[in-house]
Parts: sequence; structure tokens; C-alpha cells
Amino acid sequence: MEDMSGNGKAVAVVGATGAVGAEVLACLEKRRFPVRSIRLLASARSKGKRLKFRGEEIEVEECTPESFRGIEIAFMAAGASQSKQFAPAAVAAGAVVVDKSSAFRMAEDVPLVVPEINPQDVKGHKGIVSSPNCSTIIMVVPLYPIYRVYGVERVVVATYQAASGAGAQAMKELEEQTREVLAGKPPQPKVFKYPIAFNLFSHDSKIGPDGMNDEERKLIEETRKIFHDSSIRIIGTCVRVPVFRSHTEAIAVECRRAADPDKVRDLLAGSPGIRIVDDREANHFPMPIETSGGDDVLVGRIRRDPSVPDGRGLAMLVCGDQLLKGAAQNAVQIAELL
Repeated sequence: MEDMSGNGKAVAVVGATGAVGAEVLACLEKRRFPVRSIRLLASARSKGKRLKFRGEEIEVEECTPESFRGIEIAFMAAGASQSKQFAPAAVAAGAVVVDKSSAFRMAEDVPLVVPEINPQDVKGHKGIVSSPNCSTIIMVVPLYPIYRVYGVERVVVATYQAASGAGAQAMKELEEQTREVLAGKPPQPKVFKYPIAFNLFSHDSKIGPDGMNDEERKLIEETRKIFHDSSIRIIGTCVRVPVFRSHTEAIAVECRRAADPDKVRDLLAGSPGIRIVDDREANHFPMPIETSGGDDVLVGRIRRDPSVPDGRGLAMLVCGDQLLKGAAQNAVQIAELL
């Protein structure tokens, strides 16, 4: 596929047939990323499928180490094992890898980037730039302006994470189980361990010896790396809920200095990537149904936390589409920086 400007990039998308890969293609098109040519890569079982990009049908190829010859930017959207397998080959071929998986996020020589927060970190890449976990991105976009102005000592967050965070098959499972329950049949879990329709459960990631699951640990480690501040104390409780798209998070922040909620609301309203939805009179606050398919993180329920002394406590509700800002959009924004 040719770019009309004549100065576009040769791009590859690994995992092009998955939920995040499909959104990467949509974001490249929506944001008019300068693509000179594009190669769609996936596993052998997806070889030969045809996907649309800018009005043309492009055949999906099986991803191999040789797939990256001539590629300048490679988006990895197929999971950590595939990233570990193919990212080194892409870098060796001369490409810069933008990786959405957890494979390299905590590696010392790999920048972990949210463009609204630490775009300068991209300059230090050695062939790979990581995009954070979806729940981390949705939290730190509104947290960073508060951190920058008031300082942040502690964060307590509860996440309500959509089924699509586990991929396209998980979304399909939610739909199928909903039909089963409404028809009076018992739901049949396949992707998840427990029924997701009309239910919620602790996030389906591995529990460590400390009692934390992987999703909660990512919130801690990734936030500290993005902010370049290991002193922030963070605790999360991550929950899977029967929503198709968009993660919601209830966040309580202990600031270093007193923070007036009205001034914080104005601060966030003027910060990139954020839209305020905070109508107390109408009881209208951030909801997944209003963020699905949207670019911004919605922020509302901004209020003082009276359990923290000296006016240093804040509480808020945030919501964002984890397939977009939490995944594909953030990756494409990183590529724009590159």
C-alpha cells in the first residue's frame, strides 16, 4: 500500500487478526499515520485471511523471523511469548518495535511510554519501546497532572476491567454466556475460569506469594517506571466485570500537598488525553458505554477524601477504552513520536 505523501513508513502489525491488532489498523487509519507499505502478520492458522486497510484488502501472512525485512516500524500486538520470539528478529532487521505486551516493559534498557507523560523516554530506545498495561495507562493519564502539581505519596485503586481485556474470544464468551443465561441455560466458561455473564470475579491473572495478582503488580511497577519515582506507594484490587469494552477505575490519591478538588478538576480539564464528565446534579459520571470507541480517558466524581488529613486526599472515577488508549492508540502515539 502506497502513501500519497511519498515519505511514509514501512509498517508491520504482528497479531493483526486479534482484538488489539484490529484496533492498531483502525488507529493508523484514523490518525492518518504515514504508512508507505503495510504487512499484516499473524499465526499460521490466520494465514490467508484478508483484512481491510484504507479501502484495500490485504492478505495476512504467517509471522516468521524473515517477515521484518524492509520494515521500519513493527507493532507487536500478539502477546508476550510472540513478542519475545519475534521482536529481536525485527530489531535485527532494522525495525523499531512498539510492543504492547508485557514482554519487555520492566527491562532497564526498554522505555515504557505514555506519550502524554514521558514522551522524552522514547529517545533512549535500543530498538524496542514498550506500551504499558491497559489498566496502568488509564490510571496514570489523569494521575500524572496531579503528581506533577501536588505530588503523590500513595494511590489506592480498584479496577473494573472489561472482558475485551482478555481478547476477542473473551468478548465472544460474554456474548454467548449472556444468551445462555437469558435462555435459562447454565453458562459455559471456556476462556475464563468462571462465568462472566451477570457475574464478576478477581482478575484472572496469576496470584503471587504476596497475594497480589499480575495485574495489580503491573499497576505498581509500571507506574513507578513511567513516573521515574519508586517512592509512590500503590495498592490495587483488579476485578473482571461483564462489560464488553472499557475499563473503569476508582482511584484514591494521597497527595504531598493540599489539593482543592475544584482546582484539580480545572487542572485535569486542561490536560491532554482527558475529558471531564463530572455532573453531580445529573448524577452523570464516567461510564464504559460512553468511552467505548473513544480516544480520551473520562474523569469524574472528583472529590476530597476526608480520611486523609490536611486536605491532601482526593478520590475520582476514571474510565477509558482499554483497546484504544489502553492499547492500540497508545502504541500508535508512540510510533508518531518515533
